Amino acid sequence: MERQTIRRGLALLLAFLPLALLAQVEAPDYEARAINASKHWLDIDYVGDGHLGHKLDIHLPPIQKERYPVVICIYGSAFLSNHSKGKTFMVGVGQALLEAGYAVVAINHRASTDAIFPAQIHDVKAAIRFVRANAGIFSLDENFIGITGWSSGGHLSAFAGSSNGVDSFVLEGDTIQIEGDLGAYTKFSSRVDAVVDWYGPTDFLIMDDCGSAMQHNDARSPESLLVGGPIQDNQNKSRLADPATYISAQSAPFLILHGDADPLVPHCQSEHLYDRLKAGQIPAELILIEGGKHGPGVLIPEYIQKMVAFFDQQQP
Repeated sequence: MERQTIRRGLALLLAFLPLALLAQVEAPDYEARAINASKHWLDIDYVGDGHLGHKLDIHLPPIQKERYPVVICIYGSAFLSNHSKGKTFMVGVGQALLEAGYAVVAINHRASTDAIFPAQIHDVKAAIRFVRANAGIFSLDENFIGITGWSSGGHLSAFAGSSNGVDSFVLEGDTIQIEGDLGAYTKFSSRVDAVVDWYGPTDFLIMDDCGSAMQHNDARSPESLLVGGPIQDNQNKSRLADPATYISAQSAPFLILHGDADPLVPHCQSEHLYDRLKAGQIPAELILIEGGKHGPGVLIPEYIQKMVAFFDQQQP
């Protein structure tokens, strides 16, 4: 029985690791030759340090406009990949947004094996600042920057939206710098205007209590690796990693989608975030999808179109 449990835990952990084993493989540098392309720019270094986790791609819709509203997309990888921005189009999110007239900015971020939290939100904030600072160069409309992501990318998207306007935060004597100082555009805002969170984790400390098939309290869980130690031994760090901690009047409107049969990130995570948003009087909608698992049954055209409709509704 113990061996079966271990095998099952390993299998579930592997489900969190798409492309993670390739996380350190160097990608070709397309920036020099792609920067003059009319519809896309690939592997732009948004920090300027050459790190693979600090690359982003910009794709413009086929329709002709002077400026395009923006949606930043963040892949899921259990925080274990630093190079999976291409998955934005593998799951269908990127195509739907382009067809709806949005510029798609797909970003990499550092993996937890590169640096522990809050490095990942520092990366996201730096990417948003880069987009806003260079909007004119890439025909982007800085008046609307939405953000979306799934699984760990949902967590980072939610974090970006809940922490609008928050530079640093103190919790029980621990101070966290949320904005960070990466890149050349620290004077620009990292604010986002709307968030679509696809089944992202939020309160790490209650995940096992919610009926997860994975042992998130384990020292090798994705959440423990992210905060730098077992989550239950690092409760304050885990609370500082919870997007709900930062909800304020400045937080962005949210659409949250989660399958009620998700075995890896239990849907209590989205319910927790939704309840906190509503308590903070932030516009929010939670869609619980009957029978939806971790990805399958959730990231499908019906719900992807709900994402598009939500971003449309948030346009200024």
